[in-house]
Amino acid sequence: LGGSALAQVYNHLGDNCPKADGEPLKAGFMVVQAMLAQGLITAGHDRSDGGLIVTLLEMAFAGNRGLDLTIDADNATAALFAEELGIVVACPASNRKRVEELLLAARLPFQYLGHSTTEAEIRVAVNGHTVLDQPMPQLRAIWEATSHQLERLQINPACADEEHAAIFTRTNPRYHLPFTPTSSAPAILTAADKPKVAILREEGSNSDREMAAVFYQAGFEPWDVCMQDLLAGKIGLDQFRGLAAVGGFAYADVPESAKGWAATIRFNDKLAAMFTEFYQRPDTFTLGVCNGCQLFGLLGWVPEPGLAPERQPRFVHNRSGRFESRWTTVKIARSRAMMFAGMEEMVFGIHVDHGEGRLLFPDDSLRTRLESNGQMPMFYADDFGQPTEIYPFNPNGSPGGIAGLCSADGRHLAVMPHPERCFLPWQCHWLPEEMKNLTVSPWLKMFQNAFTWCRENR
Repeated sequence: LGGSALAQVYNHLGDNCPKADGEPLKAGFMVVQAMLAQGLITAGHDRSDGGLIVTLLEMAFAGNRGLDLTIDADNATAALFAEELGIVVACPASNRKRVEELLLAARLPFQYLGHSTTEAEIRVAVNGHTVLDQPMPQLRAIWEATSHQLERLQINPACADEEHAAIFTRTNPRYHLPFTPTSSAPAILTAADKPKVAILREEGSNSDREMAAVFYQAGFEPWDVCMQDLLAGKIGLDQFRGLAAVGGFAYADVPESAKGWAATIRFNDKLAAMFTEFYQRPDTFTLGVCNGCQLFGLLGWVPEPGLAPERQPRFVHNRSGRFESRWTTVKIARSRAMMFAGMEEMVFGIHVDHGEGRLLFPDDSLRTRLESNGQMPMFYADDFGQPTEIYPFNPNGSPGGIAGLCSADGRHLAVMPHPERCFLPWQCHWLPEEMKNLTVSPWLKMFQNAFTWCRENR
């Protein structure tokens, strides 16, 4: 155990260090690849810092599961804490025989340890003697303690405490699709006469290529339009049916998020008139995502133009006090938003990347009116698909979990999460097994809805 984590804990050096033999290492790697290719195993973890016991505990913590294990060894301490090369794999009971056949064929030593349990209890016996029998949450609390205290120093302590409390009862997010996502028909993608959409960006923007790609996949002709192009008069908005303001950090967010971008439009008479005319045209739609969502709030495009500045909803610093980049879950509510037609009650994962995403309502009566009028189409949701204010399910602290707003006529939509970054299944950080055969993610439907709307409202 020389040089092991256990040796460090007890302030010992020892003289037997872990060894590495290239041939078994290579054979072990190859056999695990074969198990993965054949779909035999569901989890795995290398035996390294802390030895076998830490490996097993970390696997239990990751799945919020218990363990019931029996280990054969001459020396319990060495068996549990030695850091020799090794790996633990988990497989369904029906696959155990095939897994062992592969290990035997590779001439690798192995031992069956036991099984995981839905009961959150860790039971470990070595040579028939119980060496550990404790609740998994209790052990996980010890394992998490240092990280939790460090987190409390880096963010709003209340948010750190909420996340810490939630980890012990988390489950897989319960996604729900009320429709079957489908790719756009080839005839739509190859049509000569496509509606044009301006992918609007500013200095410091990002995700413009993802936005162009998803609109293209829905049947649009996307145009890359920089604010400088509009300022220089190289192009106008009159030829476009749609306008999508992308995410990012316009002017590095120095004057706060999207304020520089909004000022470029509001304080230039020519641009202000151009954008107002586009907004008011009955045959146009707009989408603001992340930085674009913040822009629409500052322009007064959502929830409605003409609100006094002191009543205008806007997006302010996250409750956590830091930038949040996460894969989270949202729920689509019944609303007036044209782009969410037919998506009501959908619960699905999505990217968030923002530092100022908390929706602030200076006027509570306005929030009540918007809610009753169906102008709140998207909400951050917990693992059970319910709107929430709890961190980290709600990454910014928006009241009621509100993640976006739309206009009363449904043509103008602003959301903080990034649907354009996950319209293909491989872009999704996590999918339940039953959704891993999707050809497109459900977020493509948003953009297909916009295409259909353009065709029906020429």
